[in-house]
Amino acid sequence: MTWTEELATSENRHVQQMLRDTGRMPRHVAIIMDGNGRWAQERGRPRIDGHREGMESVRAVVKTSSQLGIKYLTLYAFSIENWKRPLPEVRFLMSLLESYLRKEVDELHANGVRIRTIGKTNALPKSVQRVLKESIDRTAENEGLTLTLALSYGARWDILRAVQVLAMDVRRGKVSPEDLTEETISDYLQTSFMPDPDLIIRTSGEIRLSNFLLWEAAYAELYVTEDLWPDFRSPDLYRALTDYVMRERRFGKISAQVRSDHSATTMSTLERILNALT
Repeated sequence: MTWTEELATSENRHVQQMLRDTGRMPRHVAIIMDGNGRWAQERGRPRIDGHREGMESVRAVVKTSSQLGIKYLTLYAFSIENWKRPLPEVRFLMSLLESYLRKEVDELHANGVRIRTIGKTNALPKSVQRVLKESIDRTAENEGLTLTLALSYGARWDILRAVQVLAMDVRRGKVSPEDLTEETISDYLQTSFMPDPDLIIRTSGEIRLSNFLLWEAAYAELYVTEDLWPDFRSPDLYRALTDYVMRERRFGKISAQVRSDHSATTMSTLERILNALT
């Protein structure tokens, strides 16, 4: 049974339909998955238990995003700074990633998910690099949700890398400095294959971007929840999306220029969504 077929009999189908009916769903959602260690520590368990439980949240969010018709989902899975963590924890995280891909790629592929990565992936263990490439190659032609895993990723690293490559192209005469635009910079970033995020979700209550999509987040809406990542499941995603569609995105305009988007029908729909989630 595909995720679409599963949704037809799910109690969540009404909430998902109401969200889609607003006509204001984000095209690209990015998530800073934070709080695995704290989740485990609060329960007197090893930190790795939090990472293991966090994978269940990944499964739930990926499936729900696909069902909702979201086109791009980017998960901050492992930052460049995370290499500083204790070696046993890093090894477990790499093993967990490899295991996730091996176990889930069939289901992801069957549901039209396309897997991509951003980050310094050549720093990952060879076995992880191998399964990543296999997963990316296998799902390359899929046209559903694009699931991007940010691995060994840092936004400053990517911006610096882009500037270095751009500088070399300027020196070679491929690019003229006078012709540089924001779009030029975006084209040199690893995220060039996807639109900028509309919504960035961060769990665990921390209010910062932590070196995640700094260039791309210029106009993103930010949603912070106190929930730790292992506790973040489909209803929590619905709440974040409901909050998003209720916002007024002005992009430098004034409220009067965009207020027509917030029709009475949309607000009524949002009230019903919130009621369904309580």
